[in-house]
Amino acid sequence: MNLWKLVKSTARKSRDALRSVYYVMYRKLRRPLPGEYQTYSYTRPDRYPWLFEFASDRLGSRGPLKILSFGCSRGDEVFSLRRYFPAAALKGIDVNPRNIARCLARVRAERPTNMTFATAAGTEGEPTSAYDAIFCLAVLVNGDLTTSGAQRCDPVFHFERFDRQVADFARCLKPGGLLVMHTTNFRFCDTAVAQDFDVVLEADPANLAPDVLFGRDNRLMQGERQRYRAVAFQKR
Repeated sequence: MNLWKLVKSTARKSRDALRSVYYVMYRKLRRPLPGEYQTYSYTRPDRYPWLFEFASDRLGSRGPLKILSFGCSRGDEVFSLRRYFPAAALKGIDVNPRNIARCLARVRAERPTNMTFATAAGTEGEPTSAYDAIFCLAVLVNGDLTTSGAQRCDPVFHFERFDRQVADFARCLKPGGLLVMHTTNFRFCDTAVAQDFDVVLEADPANLAPDVLFGRDNRLMQGERQRYRAVAFQKR
């Protein structure tokens, strides 16, 4: 039995090592897509149940809801949201057309109701005051800034770009709408539109990712990830 456990452990470590090498080579050789933020497409079903449950409790008493998943990757987030919001109109957008192709294939196979997907790098094409909630989870972040020990985020990512995208989220939200952002390289409180929102949820430290935070000047905010825990904001 101990030998079997050792074999399984060794196989798992070898698989993880090969996966790490693959992703390193993939990121070096792959050309970024225009408008892309996150270079990884990693996802899994019901990845943030505590966030989804909070949003469901917060918005569940309303009438028909419209919800946007920004950077929906291969669609797991949108299909998970259906369980928490069974009557909502759900839309997922992603910059990668291959991801959206997989989402659409899943739609054809499973035939969910009131669920759409589109290829888009941002929300500029979305209508004003249209959504009751926007989920942006592990999208406005570049993982290489953490793994490389970067002291500045530019030229990889700039605060101004983050600020513009968050401002457009605010435009797309209805008054009283919920903006849920988890794992970003900047703080929402530093954006121009933060004054129009109230913080309604702070994450338990155990639920925070290790990705580092940078300030308006694009410089590393040492230790700020452990201090800044705001993840859900309600538009006034």
